[in-house]
Amino acid sequence: MTARVYLALLHYPVLDKDGRVVNTAVTNLDLHDLARLSRTYGLSGYFVVQSLPLQKKLIERLLGYWRTESAGDWNRTRQEAFEVLKLVDSLDEALGRIEAETGERPKVIGTSARLRPGVVGFPELRDKMTEGGSWIIVFGTGWGIEPGYLAERADYMVEPIDPGSGYNHLSVRAAAAIIVDRLVGDRKHHR
Repeated sequence: MTARVYLALLHYPVLDKDGRVVNTAVTNLDLHDLARLSRTYGLSGYFVVQSLPLQKKLIERLLGYWRTESAGDWNRTRQEAFEVLKLVDSLDEALGRIEAETGERPKVIGTSARLRPGVVGFPELRDKMTEGGSWIIVFGTGWGIEPGYLAERADYMVEPIDPGSGYNHLSVRAAAAIIVDRLVGDRKHHR
């Protein structure tokens, strides 16, 4: 695949369980696991979108630790994974950074656990991505990204993960791993 693929994790604007728009708190697991996922699949970057000052300070403190020599001595692969993580205030800032880096606006792939009109299947979207260019796969925390916000920015909405069990309530880390593998993973291992 010749495309440059990025991942973004939004903490705002996302929904709470009652459907209200909120800004969610960052979790250490999301930072670690999605950085490791991004590094494993050779993604060009992982943007953590969080605008709350105290939350940003927490993230910067954690990143500061992982940039130290002692952290690298303790766990070099974890330190390497964090090299792809970038903290931004908004998805628009992430898009701007990618455009500055690549010279083109990335195509935005929205994700949701809910079936929405006009979704694109994994095989079709994967084929589009093989044509090249820059892409960013956007995931939301809480109960998902506010639909209107995503509709304004997404070039494509990928279909929800549907294993056929009738149950679809994955953590964002599990959903991201499945979606990244389906869109970017090596197909020779999938029959």
